[in-house]
Amino acid sequence: MPMKRTFALAALALLTAGFAFPSSRTSALLRYDRQIDALLGRMTLEEKVNMLHAKHMFVSAGVERLGIADLKYADGPFGVREEMEPDSWTPLGWQNDKATFFPTGSALAATWSPELAYAYGAALAREARLRGKDMILAPAINIQRIPTGGRTYEYLSEDPFLSARLSVGYTRGVQDNGVAVCLKHFALNNQENNRGMVDVIVGERALREIYLPPFRAAVEEADAWGVMAAYNKVAGKWCAENDLLLNRILRDEWGFAGPVISDWGGTHSTVDAIRSGLNIEMPGKQFFGKALLDAVARGEVSEELVNRRVREVLRVRLAVKPVPDSEANRVMTSQPAQQKVAYDVAARSIVLLKNDGVLPLQLKNRPLIAVIGANAIQTMATGGLGAGVKTLVEITPLEGLKNRVGERARIRFAQGYEPVQYAGFGGFRKKDPAELEKEEREKELRAETLALEAIEAASGADVVLFIGGNNRAVETEGSDRRDIFLPSGQDGLIARIAAVNPNIVTILTSGAPNDLGVVNRVSKALLLSWFNGSEGGNALADVLLGTISPSGRLPFTLPVKLEDSPAYALGNYPQGGPGSDVFASLVARAEAAPTAQEPGKSARDPNRAYYSEESLVGYRWFDTRKVPVMYPFGHGLTYTSFEYARLGTDRTSYHTDDVIRVTIELKNRGKMTADEVVQLYVHRVDPSVGWPEKELKAFARNTLRPGESRTVRLEVPAASLRYWNEGTRTWNDDPCMIELRVGPSAGDIRLKKRVSLR
Repeated sequence: MPMKRTFALAALALLTAGFAFPSSRTSALLRYDRQIDALLGRMTLEEKVNMLHAKHMFVSAGVERLGIADLKYADGPFGVREEMEPDSWTPLGWQNDKATFFPTGSALAATWSPELAYAYGAALAREARLRGKDMILAPAINIQRIPTGGRTYEYLSEDPFLSARLSVGYTRGVQDNGVAVCLKHFALNNQENNRGMVDVIVGERALREIYLPPFRAAVEEADAWGVMAAYNKVAGKWCAENDLLLNRILRDEWGFAGPVISDWGGTHSTVDAIRSGLNIEMPGKQFFGKALLDAVARGEVSEELVNRRVREVLRVRLAVKPVPDSEANRVMTSQPAQQKVAYDVAARSIVLLKNDGVLPLQLKNRPLIAVIGANAIQTMATGGLGAGVKTLVEITPLEGLKNRVGERARIRFAQGYEPVQYAGFGGFRKKDPAELEKEEREKELRAETLALEAIEAASGADVVLFIGGNNRAVETEGSDRRDIFLPSGQDGLIARIAAVNPNIVTILTSGAPNDLGVVNRVSKALLLSWFNGSEGGNALADVLLGTISPSGRLPFTLPVKLEDSPAYALGNYPQGGPGSDVFASLVARAEAAPTAQEPGKSARDPNRAYYSEESLVGYRWFDTRKVPVMYPFGHGLTYTSFEYARLGTDRTSYHTDDVIRVTIELKNRGKMTADEVVQLYVHRVDPSVGWPEKELKAFARNTLRPGESRTVRLEVPAASLRYWNEGTRTWNDDPCMIELRVGPSAGDIRLKKRVSLR
């Protein structure tokens, strides 16, 4: 049954929806309300308003005379940002603020492990506490809608269920260790191009079933204490003044009890914003400073409403014990325990896409290994616009290989290509044609010199490790990529290398999809190694050498070509029209670099994004439309093989309040201990409404020794199979026959069984 296409009417429906469904849960933050009553009674209006905007770049004010400490924020989601001057982006230049660089979001998602997400959040919180921080501006949990997204590397997955399970683990890990999370970016910040202006037009069903579940799960299951409003608009309203998102859904339906903080520079009004649910304007006070006091004086905003917004801030302030300045920043931020977590995540995130038997590497007779590619020595903790980590250490792939190989092999390195450098704003000055022509000639000569050096290194090697992919200048906040081709001429280079040495293992250190048309064809093995944190190089070496079996699984689909992906196939992205980025302008105090746009699209309105694919995001699109893919969602090989058998359920028929309990027998048929991620998808056989071909509804990571068998148990609450009824604006059951499909990826289903919902 085709998906119902209602996106064009969705904006009106969203704005006129009057139904609220109060949450039955009670936030732990509410325990402080009696204490807050007493505090509010002692505060002046000026003190209250002073808590609702920035005091410094990453600080909002408390009330010193009442013993209410300032609220201090830590940026960002994969490591605590270095200390800066209070009201600028200038680093203080300290030494002990060097933090652990944790693998970025897509790498964490590739572990398919809520347990590792918990450990990740806990480790990040411990480092934040060492720095005296109260709230981490993380996790970043928007859906990866487009392969070119500038922050795809920072987000988790194209799938809402996988994202939700990891978001819950991450949130609990942070908050169990004394720090508040700030879920971001709420909501529908699925592109970077023109994110500060774009109005997202999305169907209510897609909104509820695809884009909101990670946020909902983190709030309802993990009691998230903070939320950051996104830059964009939804249904004509800025997210920072969107009553539907911030009040009716977040607070009234889900029971969120904490503060909503604007993205930096993302506040647009005073009265609308505070009425619609915004608590804190960052990093200034244009709208929530004197303008708010004036609005109260004019009677446009009641002091009762100000009290409500202050109460929501105070709940977190009282829940998170402040770290005295005398105790903060006294030791190095990065500590061995946190570095171990970074290693564990990195080691379990690496995805083996292909292996024709060349891996794991054999080191008998001291082979000559040619390591080719700038990403072999490229660090990824910083590089583009947005959050970065001044890390204590970052082991590159070449360093990791040397660490683990020692004298057992000979290693020859060649850079091979010139990496993309982040130009900043000075890089966009106008140049005369002669200067540009000279630069282009020099660039071509340099590229050819590097290529020849790489070919020479490869020609006599026993094996070639080509380490390419993107970097943090290619994937960056504030702009999306023009395409997904490997940058810097990598396809042409690897084709030339293959002509002299076909024994190639390609490792892509990217945070987002690349076009693999060339490298997949010429490589005997292909791995995705992400922006993998402080210990990424060591983890990669351990996988290449077979010390551990690769166990990562793709958190997104790798398409055959970009144009196959839904937003591109339907022509609804890119929207066209260059613009400037709100955060880039804030940081640089200048016009941002032009955003990348597809040629020929400039006539389209850049300020409206129609999500006409509705719920068919990622693998849902490819499966439903029968579009071939390069590698499917959930794919990942190991150095062993697993046998799936005997799919069983506790019953054959279920009511809508039941839990479907599934078992399978899993056996490691190989000679090496390895992890298998068992994935359960649901296909509706005879539904009454449209559905994707299948949807992920359960998964479990299992470690099995050689020859070991295990009964894997999975649970699917029937309530999780409901759909959002756009007519009644409620969650409805769809009683029908469903087919449970189990396997190691969306493209490799091993077992099936039908049960009925009634």
